[in-house]
Amino acid sequence: MIDIIRSEWTKLRSVRSTLWTLAATAAMMIGFGALLSFAVKENAEGPVDVQNALMTSLTGAMFASLSIAALGVLVISGEYRTGGIRTSLLAVPRRLHLLAGKAVVFTVTSLVVCTLAAAGALAAGLAITQPAGVTTGDLVRSAVGAGLYLTACGLFGLALGTLVRHTAGALVTAIALILVLPTVVTQLPGKWGRTVAEYFTTNAGQLIMTDGGGPSSLSPWGGFAVYLAWIAVAAVAAGVLLHRRDA
Repeated sequence: MIDIIRSEWTKLRSVRSTLWTLAATAAMMIGFGALLSFAVKENAEGPVDVQNALMTSLTGAMFASLSIAALGVLVISGEYRTGGIRTSLLAVPRRLHLLAGKAVVFTVTSLVVCTLAAAGALAAGLAITQPAGVTTGDLVRSAVGAGLYLTACGLFGLALGTLVRHTAGALVTAIALILVLPTVVTQLPGKWGRTVAEYFTTNAGQLIMTDGGGPSSLSPWGGFAVYLAWIAVAAVAAGVLLHRRDA
């Protein structure tokens, strides 16, 4: 397994799209966070409260989730596009080991980069809004939560890329499940509609970046667990099809 991980790390760092998508993720996190923080500070009639300042600083996560999901898709769809997947499967006949190696390398890389990007966004945003009473615990929780959330979005993209095997199709599916449909389901009527909205992909997953003080009945970790369940379903389906389909 160590050889597989080493090979996947070589693939990931040797492709230019990796650097560009990670840079775009960091830029969107910090840029949008600073921009929205400035707008909140300018429009605030008094001091900005801590929770509002933290969430405003992490506004860029909504956009960064798409770029990191795109990288997750490209981790495997790029090999299908070039035909390199055949070489990979010849080198690693146990296909699930290959997929696991990709997931491990991607998870570590994404978690480090996204957590650092979240920390940068928080530093920039809080420097602008200057809320009183921010603790180290608030900063660590928000930065780590954002890193975990974005990494989960990337793993969702990896699972969808394995399922669809086509970059454009997987990207459209990822955008729909991460950004479009979560917003649409919030318009569903009645109690059942609110329940569906709360438990739908990123609506649940985003709670890991908050303190759970919002209208959702899920806790931050409970919401993240629900999001991971969605990803696990996609990953299991991806693993089954990877095992059964021809390259």
